[in-house]
Amino acid sequence: MSEYALVGDIGGTNARLALVKPGRVELEHIRTLPCAEFDNLDAACDAYLADAGVTGVKRACLAFACPVQDEQIRMTNNHWAFSRSAMQLTLGLDQFRLLNDFTAMALGMLHVRPHELVAIGGGESLAGSARLVIGPGTGLGVSALVPAGDEWVPLSTEGGHVSFAPTDELEVAIWRSLSDQFGRVSVERILCGQGLVNLYQAIARYRALPAPHAYPADVTAAGLAGDALAEEALARFCRILGEQAGDAVLTVGGRGGVYLCGGILPRIQNFLLSSAFREGFEAKGRFAGYMAKVPVWLCTAEYPGLLGAAAGLDNSLVKG
Repeated sequence: MSEYALVGDIGGTNARLALVKPGRVELEHIRTLPCAEFDNLDAACDAYLADAGVTGVKRACLAFACPVQDEQIRMTNNHWAFSRSAMQLTLGLDQFRLLNDFTAMALGMLHVRPHELVAIGGGESLAGSARLVIGPGTGLGVSALVPAGDEWVPLSTEGGHVSFAPTDELEVAIWRSLSDQFGRVSVERILCGQGLVNLYQAIARYRALPAPHAYPADVTAAGLAGDALAEEALARFCRILGEQAGDAVLTVGGRGGVYLCGGILPRIQNFLLSSAFREGFEAKGRFAGYMAKVPVWLCTAEYPGLLGAAAGLDNSLVKG
């Protein structure tokens, strides 16, 4: 039996895996595997453990970008699907904890180093208050940390699927365009990688302009290079993220602050810092003063979800 436990952060695009020793959150043998290259979770885990040269692993805590409460697990943004009990047998595990990816991300915020948090605007964390965790990647993840004595309880939510609420004429036009395409418009239709493309194309239709870019990386690169349409899409992406994060703060009473996570934001850090994110975040009418006091940090740590999965192995306050 190995001394190691397996931890993972499984998103729509990549499976990040690592090994940890009992009672510790130091990550060893970190690898990122493209989900598309594997038929299912077990194939990815087997390939990872073979590469690590480790056998006899009996404990695992894996975070998934989908609901994890039921017996049948189906990834929202890739093809993996499995029965948790059957997968536990297949992997030969005595303990198999499953967390929502942003539950793990929230736990990970408690273990990132201070220099990996970049402040966006002012504000000061209010002791004893909840903290919001939100971030766009393949989808939009949302969680929160709720204080419970000396501990923090991470919430498992599907807050990325709440309805998009436009706040000005352009956003109304964006909503109409996406409604024609999808029916209901959730914020994840905008605040994720493909959502950036949706946003770019919707603004192009509103402006009656061509939209030559079809991939998130291309829109991002064009926006950072000064292409007017792509830059407008990227700027609106940041503002809408601020609006949505502000709404979520009001919902959970998140005066403790906001952690911005996910794969997209660290790559556009300077653009985000100079964007209208904070303006959208604070634009809450009678509660603008309330919002101005809430701090926001961009998390630039490379593997916060893995840190959270490691922390979740023995956390009795986390369901999994």
